[in-house]
Amino acid sequence: MKRIIVFLTTLFGLATAGFGQTADTATTTSLWDDPMLTFYIVVGFIFVVVVLVLLVALYMLQVLNFMVKQATRERSERLGITYQEEPSFWSKLWDKSNDFVPMEKEKDILLDHNYDGIRELDNHLPPWWTGLFYVTIVFALAYLGFYHLSDTLPLPIKEYENELAVAEEQARKMKASNPVAAIDETNVTIVTDALALADGKTTFLTNCASCHRKDGGGDIGPNLTDEYWKHGGSVQEIFKVVRHGVQGTNMIAWEGFISPEKMQNVSSYILTMKGSNPENPKKPEGEIYTPKPETTSDTTKVQASL
Repeated sequence: MKRIIVFLTTLFGLATAGFGQTADTATTTSLWDDPMLTFYIVVGFIFVVVVLVLLVALYMLQVLNFMVKQATRERSERLGITYQEEPSFWSKLWDKSNDFVPMEKEKDILLDHNYDGIRELDNHLPPWWTGLFYVTIVFALAYLGFYHLSDTLPLPIKEYENELAVAEEQARKMKASNPVAAIDETNVTIVTDALALADGKTTFLTNCASCHRKDGGGDIGPNLTDEYWKHGGSVQEIFKVVRHGVQGTNMIAWEGFISPEKMQNVSSYILTMKGSNPENPKKPEGEIYTPKPETTSDTTKVQASL
């Protein structure tokens, strides 16, 4: 009975510690607001009941076993027979798994070695140890055959390559199903739609005006209205700067903050600022960018659409 009390006390202590840890880590929601709380309580109650039933059953088995042994001992005494307790199942299993040599036969395995009166026995390895050793040999041969001598199972590097191929295929399908999410500096185009340009203007005023001014004349960032560009003046190069930023400057990478579609819209809107001649613009920085003929026509279209 004492063992049951100790076990329940330990179980309660562990549960209390777990509850305390949960309460410390919960910052925004309370444990009592959890919709699964009733389920947890029922499952915990069932678990405790099952444990108690098992403990009581084990205790009753011990009591029954003790009563059977006591009755057998008393019967042997009445009949004048020396009572010898039969070894339990676990004792038999332990002896069989280790294959101990009986003490009365130890002289048969006694070696001639003598170290300060200490004699050595020539005990063999226990069966469980040799069995486990044979299992490791079989496992090693099977592993060699499946992983190295045949293509039945892939090695870790091959499995990694297979997972990469699956991930790339999933990414390809996702891009194919959502063209907007697939926009990058390799396929970005200048948009001329009024709504898209209006969205680009909103994005510019919200995120870019603090460094480039609302009119694009430049402040911390460069002037976006002249012909000079530090990192190129094509829509692809502007999109790349917006997406990845410029290391070592205040131009951060906006990838992850705004969608590819919005980056395309704001890049197209920036091109419409060229030649707007704002008041007190920042001095030119970078080099003069000469657009290709097709880019020039696209830019003209954008400006004409405003």
